[in-house]
Amino acid sequence: MGHLHHNYGPEARNAVEREAMLPTTMHEREIARGLEYGLPGADSIVDRSIPTFSRGELPHFAGINTFLKAPYVEDVRKCGEFDVAILGAPFDGGTTYRSGTRFGPQGIRKISALYGPYSFELGVDLRESITMCDLGDIFTIPANIEKTFDQISKGVSHVYGSGAFPVILGGDHSIGYPTVRGIAEHHSGNIGIIHFDRHVDTQETDLDERMHTTPWFHATDIPNVPAKNLVQIGIGGWQAPRPGVKVGRERGTTIMTVTDCVEMGIDRAAERALEVAWDGAEAVWLSFDVDCLDAAFVPGTGWPEPGGFLPREVLKFIQLIADARPLAGIEVVECSPPYDNADITSLIATRVICDTLGCLVRAGHLPKKKGAA
Repeated sequence: MGHLHHNYGPEARNAVEREAMLPTTMHEREIARGLEYGLPGADSIVDRSIPTFSRGELPHFAGINTFLKAPYVEDVRKCGEFDVAILGAPFDGGTTYRSGTRFGPQGIRKISALYGPYSFELGVDLRESITMCDLGDIFTIPANIEKTFDQISKGVSHVYGSGAFPVILGGDHSIGYPTVRGIAEHHSGNIGIIHFDRHVDTQETDLDERMHTTPWFHATDIPNVPAKNLVQIGIGGWQAPRPGVKVGRERGTTIMTVTDCVEMGIDRAAERALEVAWDGAEAVWLSFDVDCLDAAFVPGTGWPEPGGFLPREVLKFIQLIADARPLAGIEVVECSPPYDNADITSLIATRVICDTLGCLVRAGHLPKKKGAA
């Protein structure tokens, strides 16, 4: 690396220095694979790394929509061969107002093509650090929430048990219960939950059923998912039903409002969230509802609420959580493309996932050590 001038900001200087140390092995392998499978480009193409058929990252607007253009693995029995497995849970049968989250996995995958695998600020190239695959979607049952829950639990359990890190593209937030249930069966010790949301989602029923307002009541009924390890970040506004607040108070969950987090500082708020979630737990699940952000940034969601987080606040929070300790997995929920504007809600969902993975890699939490679940 040549001499760097002194006009960089501290973060930018660190980013430039880190980039020089990143390998390009997998990128070169991707180019070779593209030329083999997609045929060398036409004779008029000067750049001989360009194939005839698009294979790999470029062009961003071409190709089949998997998450970050990760390889689609049709045989889900092979997911354990990868460090990270992405799977969709296209379900909005738990929605109590604006639907459309069944299209969330499609929307997130589509806009994820805008991204490459390298983050400047984080100094991480996912392509060079981990292997990822996209398993497609769980077969959800639109008219039956309980059968859908069983499908999701089985799918998540399979991926987690394989050793791959699960990334779930929701779907409404009712899926929080079956995803945690799928993880919990692999542990004898306790599971903690870090939950970003504007809504508590802790009431027992809504409209006489288990809905997207109820996942954490039922998740914390699982014997090894105690309510004391549920920390909820960003709760507030005019859409937090009192029955759910009552349950949280009685069960001893922890709530941190947006004002709490901003006034104490995101660094301290993240420390407290980690302390609560990891207290006596052997694994922690990250559940991210996009509506924790201010409604201006997430028009494509079912219950938008003004006064939420700014994107930079949420991203810093997520980075601190992923840097600190390994996570069991992540779900991103309540992204509703039919209500979205210019894909910005799907984009923040993509960014949260990428930053989580990038920080897990940077901190040495991914790839997992062989045999660790």
